[in-house]
Amino acid sequence: MTNSPRTEGIASTRLPAEAYVEGFSDLHPPLDAHEAHVAADRCYFCHDAPCMTACPTSIDIPLFIRQISTGTPEAAARTIFDQNILGGMCARVCPTETLCEEACVREMAEGKPVEIGRLQRFATDKLMAKQSHPYTRAPETGKKVAVVGAGPAGLAAAHRLAMKGHAVTMFDARPKPGGLNEFGIASYKSPDGFAQKEVDWLLQIGGITVETGKKLGAGLSLDDVQETHDAVFLAIGLGGVNALGLPGDDKDGVLDAVDFISDLRQSTDLSTLPVGRNVVVIGGGMTAVDAAVQSKLLGAEQVTMVYRRGRDRMGASLYEQDLATSKGVRIIYNAKPVAIHGNGACADVEFEFTAEKDGRLVGTGETFRLAADQVFRAIGQTLVGAPEGLALEGGKIAVDAVGRTSVAGIWAGGDCASGGEDLTVTAVAEGRDAAEDIHATLMEG
Repeated sequence: MTNSPRTEGIASTRLPAEAYVEGFSDLHPPLDAHEAHVAADRCYFCHDAPCMTACPTSIDIPLFIRQISTGTPEAAARTIFDQNILGGMCARVCPTETLCEEACVREMAEGKPVEIGRLQRFATDKLMAKQSHPYTRAPETGKKVAVVGAGPAGLAAAHRLAMKGHAVTMFDARPKPGGLNEFGIASYKSPDGFAQKEVDWLLQIGGITVETGKKLGAGLSLDDVQETHDAVFLAIGLGGVNALGLPGDDKDGVLDAVDFISDLRQSTDLSTLPVGRNVVVIGGGMTAVDAAVQSKLLGAEQVTMVYRRGRDRMGASLYEQDLATSKGVRIIYNAKPVAIHGNGACADVEFEFTAEKDGRLVGTGETFRLAADQVFRAIGQTLVGAPEGLALEGGKIAVDAVGRTSVAGIWAGGDCASGGEDLTVTAVAEGRDAAEDIHATLMEG
């Protein structure tokens, strides 16, 4: 994202150095031992725990919290990792407020749930800080499995398969593994390089070879992969970004939010990142919130998110919406973009207010404009590079409950696969479950 004479409103070093440190520090600081015990003591240890049912990876939440309360946090971490090997990242980025904590009995009775996410982080951080990996591999099976995509689903599948004794090769298009955890999540949710530390920790299981810079259709052939491996798990994510399809969408200063977040996550000096004076983010999901909040933290004066439907329809949770407004982001609901105006570079964005009639979204005819020298598209991503021959469903690879595709020997999971939500924790569950089915299938032969 380079500056040009036509985009003079976009600049770097808008803030003093200490502001970047403060703004991008840990969103939820870790609990100390005393705080963790106090938080754990609030749990009722429900027998029929609704929090556990609400967790996509089915972690035994009452058990791990009881283990913390009895002074055995490392045992608690094992309880978590047995179900979710990326439990450390999920403790940081999962929308617990709409999952386990929303289902907590304390939330229903008092409006204040047990802090399950922070307790999970307390336990997993304790165990990950040890030098040794907590799992060992089963004897070698002689079977080879290819995992294409090193994001949450791919990492979870690779670890489970390696633990079962299979030899795993992970291929990823990017220069390093991690997927969205490394490239697509707000920095203040995962500071201090945690995503990469977690990958390094996970790979200590052994039996996993990582090959980066390998993308299906560009240096990597699915046919070749199938010939040299006994099974394939596809976790290629969603590589495309939906276009706005508006007049002026190609003007300077109009960017994809995912690219902005990726650049920010990989930057070693946040002060060098250029950001607009007036930033408009179009979209209502987590990516939109992350782009908007981080624009504000980089020093943008005015940041506005615009979403075409109402507050209750946004993909981002109410908590995330409130986080954005607490950082100074303005959110405008029920408005859709019409055109981007400017002479070469964007100067303002025109919107039309919307309403729902008979279940359909329609424009009201009333328009307004927002000044913008930088516009981020955040209206969803699409699957690109899906191998030919695989059945699709809703624009994603069609899979059954355990990740089997329409082609024998190929499984898929994570954002590229049909069903589920686009969450790290869901991707982990899908990778884990597919690995279990791959193992069972390979051991039948």
